[in-house]
Order: sequence, then structure tokens, then C-alpha cells
Amino acid sequence: METQIFEKTYAHPLLRKPEILAIAEAHKCIKLKKGESFLEAGSDSNSYFILTKGLMRSYVISHDGEEITTNFFSNNDIVIEVSSLFQRIKSQENIEAITDCEGWEIQFDDFQKLFHSMEGFVEWGRAWMSGILFEMKQRSIFMITEDATTRYQNLLVEKPSVIKHTPLKYIASYLGITNSSLSRIRKEI
Repeated sequence: METQIFEKTYAHPLLRKPEILAIAEAHKCIKLKKGESFLEAGSDSNSYFILTKGLMRSYVISHDGEEITTNFFSNNDIVIEVSSLFQRIKSQENIEAITDCEGWEIQFDDFQKLFHSMEGFVEWGRAWMSGILFEMKQRSIFMITEDATTRYQNLLVEKPSVIKHTPLKYIASYLGITNSSLSRIRKEI
């Protein structure tokens, strides 16, 4: 098994090579076809995975039945619905493959065993969760303080694969704008 993706994902000074190998061995390779669901709203999340190939999105259904994209996942991202997985509640989000995808999945029970047996894994988890909370806060502020053009340009820089491989309606909903506004912005840039 190639361990580079695990060394990169679980990089932390307190995690040594043998611990990284034990974490890697708890993962299994999975593949999803374009359009296939990894998680459906109303179900329990029992795993997360490291995406090594492809593009995915998470989304919710609004009060009026519209799909609203909440996040995009690309290579080396951890594909996860944090609330459902760690609070053990039903998911409010759906997660699906935009393209054919491959990655390394770890089940919640396996994660828990490793998490409670390795101090370094606990510290990695703390650091990772802090980073995710920071990103979510920054995105919330960015959505309020920046105009649609700036939000689009930021997505272009941060996740160019999203722009190349994602239907425009998903991008527009993620940016909080209409399809026609996104078309206008794309023409102006």
C-alpha cells in the first residue's frame, strides 16, 4: 500500500511512521461512479474518506426544493460530514461524486479505536478540526463581505478543478448566485 497520501493527510509531529502505517491499514480503497452518493441526507454517516482522484460535492435541499451546494472536495481532501459522523446524528447533507472518484475510506469504529489509542492521532484530530472550523468561519464571512465576482475568482484560484469539471448550476449555488449571474461574471472575466 502506498503510504504517501496517509503521511500527507495525517501529518503531525506526534505521529510517527509506525502509527501512520497503522492508520493507513485501517482504510480501504473505494471507488464511486459519477453521480453516485457517498452519503444521503437522513442517513447516519459511519465513515469518511480521503479523496485521491476525482471531484465531489456536498449539498442540502432548501425549503423550496432547490439543491444548494455547500462544499466541493477535490484531490487530497477529507470527504466528511462532520456533524453526523462525530455527533452520531442523521445527516442533513448529501455527498455525491461529480466525476468518477477513488479514495481511502475509514469506518467510524476503526477511527475511534485508533483515536483512543494514539496520542498523536488525538492531537492531529484537534488540529484538523480547528482548521475546518476556521475555514467554515472564513467562508461565512467571505460570503457576506465579498461580491459574487470576487467569490468566483477565489474559487478559480482555490479549486480550479471545480471550475473545469462541475456543472455551472452547482457552482452558482455554492457562490450564492443565480445561473445567469454566474454566466455574466464568467463573460466579464
